[in-house]
Amino acid sequence: METPYTSSQTYIDEFDPVDYYRTYYHPEEGAMTGEWLHFALRNFHEIFTSGGVKGDLLIDFGAGPAIYQLLSACKNFNNIITSDFLEQNRIELQKWLRNDPDAFDWTPMVKFVCELEGNSDDESCKRRIEKIRRTVTKVLKCDALKKNPFDPVEMPQADCLISCLCLEAPCKDVESFTNALRNLKALIKPGGHIIIQSALNCSYYYIGKKRFSCLRITKEEMEASFKEAGFEILKVKIIACTENPKTDIYNQDSYYFVHARKPCS
Repeated sequence: METPYTSSQTYIDEFDPVDYYRTYYHPEEGAMTGEWLHFALRNFHEIFTSGGVKGDLLIDFGAGPAIYQLLSACKNFNNIITSDFLEQNRIELQKWLRNDPDAFDWTPMVKFVCELEGNSDDESCKRRIEKIRRTVTKVLKCDALKKNPFDPVEMPQADCLISCLCLEAPCKDVESFTNALRNLKALIKPGGHIIIQSALNCSYYYIGKKRFSCLRITKEEMEASFKEAGFEILKVKIIACTENPKTDIYNQDSYYFVHARKPCS
């Protein structure tokens, strides 16, 4: 059964970040705390410890209510601007940054990244959390479908932009996906980097009882979109999605990692 396109207003009205966290990232029951997170966190660890991607400003685009994507990146940048389309997600990000008692618990992901670096003791994890909280300077509203995704804010161009599990939600077809990449390209300095990680061949996902649409995009279509948007692809990784959730809450068949660069001229 095809899933009707989920409008922006539906996201505003019906996306519950608490249900989202509980469904996908809760330490005990989250459906994506294994294969997906290990894939994404290892890729970020590799790219940000290689020394080639660093600078002053990192933009985290469409974060949802999550911070795991910043765990390796925060060491390489002086400032991080994180963002999401939904106010309810930005509220959860701010709660975590303030260390509110009811903020989501990302500690298992912090420990995983610290273990990758060979420093899994509690003090190392605490320092990493503090580093993110110092480095994130703004939490902004963003919209991938706008020519200036941060309108009306005029953004400084970033040395790197990252995004996880984002663009397939607002984009209803491959053309709009390509246009969204063009919009993101304008946010990046010439010679700067973009790192996108997400799902392939996924047409829906559930949060609680609500079904949301997702752009079913193939590897070939995804790579063609990056090239058509004017990026130079440096690396692509694909892994099959082999973990089956307890219920039919999503239908992707694989995950992808893309590291690309905006040409200098």
